[in-house]
Amino acid sequence: MSAKSDALVVNCSPIQKESNLSRFLKRLSVAIALVGLCFIAAFLLTPYEPNHANFLMRLKPPSLQHWFGTDNLGRDVATRILYGTGWSLGLAFLISGLGAVVGVLVGLSAGSAPRWFDQFLMRITDSFFAFPELIAAIAIAGILGPSTVNMVIALVMVSWMRYARLTRSLALELSKKDFITQAHLNHLPFRLILWRHYLPNLKLGLLVLWTSMWARTILSISGLSFLGFGVQPPQAEWGAMLLDGKSYMQTAPHLMIFPGLAVLVSVLSLNLIGDQLRDHVEKTTD
Repeated sequence: MSAKSDALVVNCSPIQKESNLSRFLKRLSVAIALVGLCFIAAFLLTPYEPNHANFLMRLKPPSLQHWFGTDNLGRDVATRILYGTGWSLGLAFLISGLGAVVGVLVGLSAGSAPRWFDQFLMRITDSFFAFPELIAAIAIAGILGPSTVNMVIALVMVSWMRYARLTRSLALELSKKDFITQAHLNHLPFRLILWRHYLPNLKLGLLVLWTSMWARTILSISGLSFLGFGVQPPQAEWGAMLLDGKSYMQTAPHLMIFPGLAVLVSVLSLNLIGDQLRDHVEKTTD
């Protein structure tokens, strides 16, 4: 995220600009739904089970029978990549969503609270920022033990700070707006002010950050699984598949090429969607 996007504040926009953004979000939702339907159709059509071993078909190269070849246990790589989508994309969606919830709560509390409480929350946030995210996640997952649940806990603990800082920045800008002042003068309950005035004006800026964090989380999940701290065998997950294929990188390079391409394409697609969404949001603020 650039400094420009960090300072993004979405004010009440004209109807025409809002409708243009709404149309973009609808098209994006349709595209995501179509991709989901394609994955569901592939689940129904694939003749293989992701964890079914066939030692007679070990390390077969890509062919018409096995499009992405087979692994060291004779399992179909294409089927495992397909099932791994649920683990990689699904877990990243969950982790980025949980991190957003925690970060938004902290950021709203800091941006709309007295200065001493704001400083207290921001110092806690800065202390988490002092450690590289992936290194901190590895340390937490190592202390808790290698498992999918512990990986989720570790990544949520290191992902909420960006949401908190962005939410605080946007909330501080919004607190100077006339409609926020008017709401306070009308003695509206604080929770209603947050729900009716802050969140609707924060959601688009946070959505831009969330798409970026979703992509980053996919990389983090794959990295932790590759290091043995994430999703455990025999579950089909892209990082775990890269770990399994590492020993056969020279004799069967397809075991690393195709899971690596799955990570690359998904992360690149989410980043492009985030850039497109940021451009649309910035146009609404012109």
